[in-house]
Amino acid sequence: MNVSVNGCKVTLFPPMTTVRHALLTAGLFEELESGVKVYDEWGNEIGTEGALNEGAKIFVRSADS
Repeated sequence: MNVSVNGCKVTLFPPMTTVRHALLTAGLFEELESGVKVYDEWGNEIGTEGALNEGAKIFVRSADS
């Protein structure tokens, strides 16, 4: 399954298709410790345990931007 993290394609394999797995694969999970948040393509904040679907677009950015 392919998703986009900050505009970069990431391939996930079931059953590891959560936001957490996408961030780990993209090398961005550690950034959550510095206060950044994860958002979907519509600007909604999403949790790391949320499921992703094929073609999902997620973004990591600071909470105040």
